[in-house]
Amino acid sequence: MKWLIFLTVAFPIVGMANSLNNTNQPFQRGYNPSTQRMQNQMFNQQQNEQLKLQQEQRNQAQQFNTQIQQGNQTAPRSSD
Repeated sequence: MKWLIFLTVAFPIVGMANSLNNTNQPFQRGYNPSTQRMQNQMFNQQQNEQLKLQQEQRNQAQQFNTQIQQGNQTAPRSSD
């Protein structure tokens, strides 16, 4: 019974370790460390640019909402 529990716990961990190590395969055909390093850098740069863009969009939306709120507070109210 203890072995069964151990295997059910260890099996997913082994699968995750294998999937984490699939980028470093020097004997794989077409493997080029410099190309892979460049791809990783480009991917990281793209992720950083997306995060910056999302942050900039949030800031613009926040500024827009602030301007609207200030406009609503200072706008004269018409009496009908």
